Amino acid sequence: MTDCDALIIGAGHNGLACAFYLARAGLRVRVLERLGVVGGAAVTEEFHPGFRNSVAAYTVGLLHPQVIADMRLPAHGLEIVERRAMNFVPGEDNYLLTRAGDMPSALARLSARDARAWPAYAAEIDRAGDMLRQWLLQTPPNLPRGGWRDKARQAKQALRLGRDLAGLGPDGAKALHDLFTRSAGDMLDRWFENDLVKALFGFDAVVGNYASPYTPGSAYVQLHHTFGEVNGKRGVWGHAMGGMGAITQAMASAAARAGAEISLASPVREVIVEKGAAQGVVLADGTALRAKAIVANVNPKLLYGRLVPADALAPEFRARMSAYRCESATFRMNVALSEAPRFSVLPGEGDHLSAGIILAPSLSYMDRAYAQARLNGWSSQPIIEMLIPSMLDATLAPAGAHVASLFCQHTAYDLGDRSWDSCRDEVADLMIATVDAHAPGFAKSVIARQVLSPHDLEDRFGLIGGDIFHGALGLDQIFSARPLLGHADYRGPLAGLYHCGAGAHPGGGVTGAPGHNSAHEIISDLRARRGGFAAAQRA
Repeated sequence: MTDCDALIIGAGHNGLACAFYLARAGLRVRVLERLGVVGGAAVTEEFHPGFRNSVAAYTVGLLHPQVIADMRLPAHGLEIVERRAMNFVPGEDNYLLTRAGDMPSALARLSARDARAWPAYAAEIDRAGDMLRQWLLQTPPNLPRGGWRDKARQAKQALRLGRDLAGLGPDGAKALHDLFTRSAGDMLDRWFENDLVKALFGFDAVVGNYASPYTPGSAYVQLHHTFGEVNGKRGVWGHAMGGMGAITQAMASAAARAGAEISLASPVREVIVEKGAAQGVVLADGTALRAKAIVANVNPKLLYGRLVPADALAPEFRARMSAYRCESATFRMNVALSEAPRFSVLPGEGDHLSAGIILAPSLSYMDRAYAQARLNGWSSQPIIEMLIPSMLDATLAPAGAHVASLFCQHTAYDLGDRSWDSCRDEVADLMIATVDAHAPGFAKSVIARQVLSPHDLEDRFGLIGGDIFHGALGLDQIFSARPLLGHADYRGPLAGLYHCGAGAHPGGGVTGAPGHNSAHEIISDLRARRGGFAAAQRA
């Protein structure tokens, strides 16, 4: 007997997207959420009286337009507005301010050479990005396993990938190879001369990536952040009115409307494994629930290290999963401000305050920050992106006041003989002081702050190692190797067990893509089980 067709562990955005697609297909779906609110790391809360902000995930740019359209999220209350300016990079005595569709003018203010280089650079990035973007809502080719049906599907996927690669041509294939294997710093040094210009693009290579911009493979992380669009426009970042929780509240509404049941304050203690297959879950209160599909919207290391009994997994699989890398070295803060910041290089309350404000003026600065963090646990000159969402959304703070998000790199998860409980405030003070150095008076304007160390991110949101992407986006952990080779098709090592979170392709960010893709594989499997291969083919 089963309680439903699918049980989904975790009501983060991917779990909610998966629930929607499964329920829309007519399956009985129940989502089990450990916390008392949906959303996972994409939630909004009041952290000081009158001040609300996105707690962890903090900006919109990668949420897939197909997921938005299928779930009809605007009809469920979601409104996304574009930033008035895209990015602001203050330096010691100058700045870079970019706007959507006007990059050459912004670059020309600092370097005529960089402005001339921009079109060819953008075309190279777009060519590679367009090819990879086609695979965001597709299951990657998987290592052959199972019966002839599985192998036929895998061969078809591999042929399509081969055609897509051939379509790039020799120059495009070389550019894609470089983006996967080289460092962002090496590539940006080849294209541009101005430090602020290189810092603008290089930041995307280290955000959520515990690495230097000169670490091989960091160019892919930079590319990963170019996959999205906002309101039909590429290269644009936006804000969800009401904060990131507005996205997941709209998703929960859409999933419920489709027929999914969402159970809050229902933490899963263990996955039930019988006869080599996942058969259900046991909740923390001892309640046992059974389903045909158990779908995990949690970090793979959490799933296989805490929820699935160790003796149910092959030793070889356990060894490979233990090597799965999870640490993004992220330190997250929300601050309530009595007034807007005033930057030394660009005073006043202009459009730059609605942008992503990158406090890291050069690639060498980022490289030193990484090296210091590796040695000491954090850098004395950290990398920070600050957003002031109340510049776009007056509902987040009282009149005249503001909220700001500080997304800080790099802070190690493991501090050796020190603990984050003893260091949290010291590091938070450093982050405030770093902003204050660019915007004098910022520290005095701070009314309250919410501080989340890497350990806090793990404890609160299940982000193992504090990893915002549910696993590093390295060559060994992306596409057909995410989370592990042989399991890129959203199916775990046990029959009936599936992955639908950011630890599956295409990886991290608030995209909804893993939830979408996993649901389609689950639907295919359950239809095949019900009516045989012919029924699955007709579907």
